Amino acid sequence: MVLGALCKGFRRKKHYIFKMNGVSKDAPLGIQWLQKISGWLCPRLQINRLRWYQASVLGLTYITYMTYHLTRKPISVVKSVLHRNCSALVPPPGVPPGDDTWCDWPPFDTAEANALLGALDSAFLFSYAAAMFVSGLIAERVDLRYFLSLGMLVSAIFCYLFGVGYTAGIHSISYYLLVQAGAGIAQTTGWPGTVAVVGKWFGGKKGLIFGIWNSHTSLGNILGTLLAAAFVERDWSLSFIYPALAMGVAGGLVFLFLVPEPKGVGLVIPDRDAPSRQSRKPEDEEEPSQVIVGDQAASLRPNRHSANAPSPHPEEPSETTSLLRRGSSSSSSSTTASAVSLSRALRIPGVMEFSLSLFFAKLVSYTFLYWLPLYIATSTNLTPKQSGELSTVFDAGGVAGAIVAGVLADLTTCPGLVCLAFYALCAPALFAYQTYGAISYGVNVCLLVTTGVLVNGPYALITTAVSAELGTHSSLAGNSQALATVTAIIDGTGSVGAAIGPMLAGVVSSAGSWSHVFYMLIACNVFALLTLTRIVRSEILKLRQERRLASPRLVRIE
Repeated sequence: MVLGALCKGFRRKKHYIFKMNGVSKDAPLGIQWLQKISGWLCPRLQINRLRWYQASVLGLTYITYMTYHLTRKPISVVKSVLHRNCSALVPPPGVPPGDDTWCDWPPFDTAEANALLGALDSAFLFSYAAAMFVSGLIAERVDLRYFLSLGMLVSAIFCYLFGVGYTAGIHSISYYLLVQAGAGIAQTTGWPGTVAVVGKWFGGKKGLIFGIWNSHTSLGNILGTLLAAAFVERDWSLSFIYPALAMGVAGGLVFLFLVPEPKGVGLVIPDRDAPSRQSRKPEDEEEPSQVIVGDQAASLRPNRHSANAPSPHPEEPSETTSLLRRGSSSSSSSTTASAVSLSRALRIPGVMEFSLSLFFAKLVSYTFLYWLPLYIATSTNLTPKQSGELSTVFDAGGVAGAIVAGVLADLTTCPGLVCLAFYALCAPALFAYQTYGAISYGVNVCLLVTTGVLVNGPYALITTAVSAELGTHSSLAGNSQALATVTAIIDGTGSVGAAIGPMLAGVVSSAGSWSHVFYMLIACNVFALLTLTRIVRSEILKLRQERRLASPRLVRIE
């Protein structure tokens, strides 16, 4: 009786509901198992398939990229035991007097240890930046479920291999550099793959969705820090092995349950702007868009004038046919759509501007990621552990900034203008944190949260909603096969800045002081703002035109 009541509770409107006992042969194995089990336990169970798949895609991709950052973070924690101040520790019997490197892990037991540790970061970041462009091109041409699950498995293996260096007693710097470079290449599968999957499942306004979804980066950093810190002093190999195990399990879930695009299960994203397009005049529809980032609701729908568009029908399609298109229609659309080349993706209006802007934005963000704990420790009286814990406040502010930026982009439909506002406020926030952050713990927290909001807000918006929007730009004639390529171009350019920023901060801080590092970050923030001037100008003109058309016209009565 309880089971029957539960089944009845899932009934909704007729057109949106589908019984779960109908198994789709094209769905992943895990989805087929769930459909069979639900059909056996509750044959009358009816759910909204579109919403159910969208929720599962958001959850799986969230876990996916969270584990990518989960395996990136241990190296920053383990650095503290690879090379540390051994004079503050009690040496075991047999250690010669005056040996200040007995607790270090060779080859990081020399005076050049900081340079070697910095080389590990550079090996990862530069290989990540270089491979990102190739990864995006590959992602457009393969099944994203296999692409992500295989990338997660390889990333987990490289994370595991770094930890094996402790258990196997490996002391070759070449080994650790190769492992870090391989991990950087494998990690490039994450961002273009996950953004492309989410972009194909969600049409319309995506700023809020992507803003909340983008918190996986900060959550992965926080969990990776806590998990690595739990084992770093006892057995630092476990700081890598357990994150690798978590990523392997997540990769298995992706392989079993992730549906990379709606047409794979016979679904089509409903066209939310159909009435507004029908009300336009024919001559208006023929004019090309003058907006740099096109209509956000144009994502994932075929162009009416393209070769892949269905022939017009005099009758209005029902809600069921707008959500479900089975058989030959889905297969034909998948075969006719072709992946977009790198050169064509670069010609999409706005790709170059947002890529250059992200170069400077990510440079600032990753400089904070790698150097903030050390800056807090040197500028305050906090211990290294307390400094590390305080640095997580920056990630918490980044979560809020991503959501705020996404909401504002949805409300204004002007992501370039939103980014410009964040950049304009970020420069004084950086100066204020460098000047007043060390006054007290409370002031440090407040300024650090504010800085995290303003630094990561535009960074998150560009890498998610803007990338997905440009990947389905109107200039592609309805072809959504540029999502991964555009995402890879934008994030790959930003990753070059992420690789240069921490390295440049180390040089500037050694040659000058931390104030010079902040001046460098402020200058980069200004450059990020200047790269968007053309887009902001176009968006302002668009807003003025919309306001002019919306204003009532006075009619003179004789």
